Amino acid sequence: MEFRPVTKKGATKENVAPASPSKVGLLVVKTANQTIEDAKLQAIPNALCGNFWYEGEVSILFADTNVGKSILSVQIADMISRGDARGVFGCQAKAQYILYLDFELSDKQFEKRYSVDYQKHYLWDKRFLRVKINTAFTDFDDFEKQLFFEIENLLVETSIKILVVDNITYLKMQSTESGKEAMPLMKHLTRLKHQFGLSLLVIAHTPKRLNPSSPLTFNDLAGSKQLSNFADSIFCIGRSNQEPDLRYVKQLKARSCAVSEEVWVCRLEKQHNFLGFNFLETNFEQNHLKPKNEAKNELMEQVSKLRDDHPDWPYQKIADEAGTNKMNVKRILDRLKL
Repeated sequence: MEFRPVTKKGATKENVAPASPSKVGLLVVKTANQTIEDAKLQAIPNALCGNFWYEGEVSILFADTNVGKSILSVQIADMISRGDARGVFGCQAKAQYILYLDFELSDKQFEKRYSVDYQKHYLWDKRFLRVKINTAFTDFDDFEKQLFFEIENLLVETSIKILVVDNITYLKMQSTESGKEAMPLMKHLTRLKHQFGLSLLVIAHTPKRLNPSSPLTFNDLAGSKQLSNFADSIFCIGRSNQEPDLRYVKQLKARSCAVSEEVWVCRLEKQHNFLGFNFLETNFEQNHLKPKNEAKNELMEQVSKLRDDHPDWPYQKIADEAGTNKMNVKRILDRLKL
């Protein structure tokens, strides 16, 4: 007969291992030692993009419009398809197929970016698969549901384990700037990660920044709280105040390494037929931000011009256009007596 320890009502059972679950459910219970033993059987995650993104992670890259987030994400995808380990954005994993969902550029725009005046085109690795929306078949009752359905079918058919989504706004018909819309989207992406063993890079945007002299933070990510909670790693791109073509890449969140206190300074340039980020040095973000007085004067000039051009606009409309808040607009106009 199996021995069963007897305990008094309310007493704690000591040294009794929990029974193994009889069926698969929501919760899985195992000892910490068993967790380690199971983890030993899994491969150590390789870096897909330097310290910014590792295998098995949902990573978010965000930036303002026209800063270069699509350019960097294509560069990352190209290096993954080749297994190119060089540089700060290098891929330590073996060369492998990657699905790049490009909802930003037309085919002709893509050709122009990676050619010399539509000649002498850049030659991509065959593992780089670019996915576009078929504009002839977008009249569905539920566009989002159909889009995710076809993405899942692609993953099943190809067995590809790396997915880049450029950008997140095309996965939701509503804005993802609110947590209410961002949370179910991130839950869906996280489910895909676990279901297919994916590594996901999601490109997102930032609303107009209230203060360009302040460092980039989670608050600059649209839908920041919900998106950042579900992501394994987050990095972003800022525009340097030193030169027009300088950018810096900043790490905000990481689970596979320590978050750097410095940023990676790059020059956005086209070398022959490839537009990309050329790493220059590491530096401190503060050295690339606008001085506070300069940013303040620029905002005052912008608000003043908007009031002159649109005298009937309310404070909120001016604030939205200037990338600030209503109270700042009121203070500036009161000071200028406009």
